[in-house]
Amino acid sequence: TESSLKNVLVVSFGFLLLFTAYGGLQSLQSSLYGEEGLGVTALSTLYGGMLLSSMFLPPLLIKRFGCKWTIVISMCCYVAFSLGNFYASWFTLVPTSILLGLEAAPLWSAQGTYLTIMGNTQAEKAGKVGRDVVNQYFGTFFLIFQSSGVWGNLISSLVFGQTPSQGSGVLAVLLVAVFLEPIKDAQRKREGDEGPPFWSTLLSTFRLLGDKRLRLLVLLPMYSGFEQAFLAGDYTRSYVTCALGIRFVGYVMICFSATNSLCSVLYGRLSQKTGRAALYALGAVTHLCCIIALLLWEPHPRQLAVFFVFSGLWGVSDAVWQTQNNALYGVLFEKNKEAAFANYRLWESLGFVIAFGYSTFLCVNVKLYILLGVLSLAMLAYGTVEYLEAKKAARPAAAEQAKPAEGEETETAM
Repeated sequence: TESSLKNVLVVSFGFLLLFTAYGGLQSLQSSLYGEEGLGVTALSTLYGGMLLSSMFLPPLLIKRFGCKWTIVISMCCYVAFSLGNFYASWFTLVPTSILLGLEAAPLWSAQGTYLTIMGNTQAEKAGKVGRDVVNQYFGTFFLIFQSSGVWGNLISSLVFGQTPSQGSGVLAVLLVAVFLEPIKDAQRKREGDEGPPFWSTLLSTFRLLGDKRLRLLVLLPMYSGFEQAFLAGDYTRSYVTCALGIRFVGYVMICFSATNSLCSVLYGRLSQKTGRAALYALGAVTHLCCIIALLLWEPHPRQLAVFFVFSGLWGVSDAVWQTQNNALYGVLFEKNKEAAFANYRLWESLGFVIAFGYSTFLCVNVKLYILLGVLSLAMLAYGTVEYLEAKKAARPAAAEQAKPAEGEETETAM
């Protein structure tokens, strides 16, 4: 238990150090390099690269280097992006943005795969249910990781325009490279699976779309991309900056990150008692209420607390999407974890890209209606998956009950 918890903490603190630096840089791209459109171009190439890499790279890199070294290599690309920002020009920022975009999906896919394998291995040793331990590990990870938003925004707000020390990215690489234990997929070892050939691995992200459950679940990560983009772009710009001024943006985002962080670890433990469906319902209802309230609300500087209430409630919901979506993908597609997490990043990136694309020419109200529509469809599709899973679980139980009855009939006949 101590060894697996140590590994979860190493991954979590590695990501915390990496994203404390990177988060501050990303949020300042468009304002720092706005004149020639360099910041927007850098962000566009970054998300473009992320979309492209989600389709092919994660399963290949994880198969070739394993989860640990995929994380280390990807983190190095984030550090390269930070260095590119030191000498910001078209020749440094655009190539490092492409590099970061290509490695973002493998980084997150390796993290999701690592925590899923670690959780299942630990559950087997302790005689617990795999999904409960996996959920707990994701809860712990997001507790630590989401707090990067608190530290990053605190530094940016107290010394406006200052991004956190870039040295933290190098520390993240060293921490993971030295202290994280490599991990083997025990299930694959048991089945004696050496892994599929190159082309099969390359296309595994798309092959997994043959699974009906995955096709139904693509809206969950897409919605995650939409809602994060709305909070970071539209809520901060159209509500907070308009009514309170730009100096409050950092503090409002700290409130979001803090509630997100605390709720993540809470949901990791709660899911064992309530099941994941109850948490999804909580996330959906909270976001639904926020969206409707934002459509009706006219922000005023005198209502200072309300700005923080909205970002806090947004964090309560976002913690559901981050912890439960990752755990859900890990549990449902256990035999194809790498491809499942690559799909997750692909659809979440697409959500970001679409929201990023329409951000400049649609009104805030229209964006809120889009969020409302995507959330409703995502929840409907998710409910269908839970129904299919419940039916599948009921089938073996019914078959087991039927067996003794058949045996009795045979005896009577004889």
